[in-house]
Amino acid sequence: MAKKKKRLAPATPAVSIAASASQKQEFNPDYSIVKKELTRIGALAGFFFIALIVLSFFLK
Repeated sequence: MAKKKKRLAPATPAVSIAASASQKQEFNPDYSIVKKELTRIGALAGFFFIALIVLSFFLK
């Protein structure tokens, strides 16, 4: 069996860290599309749940 060699992580220069700190951008996501989709999923689930209840009266 061959011996595994340990890999050393490449050193990151301090200049790139300082440059990235000065270019910091604010993360501001827009979840309006997600909210619309969740509302649609909830409406469909409610409709099918009510449809199952109504069908259960006809099947008894």
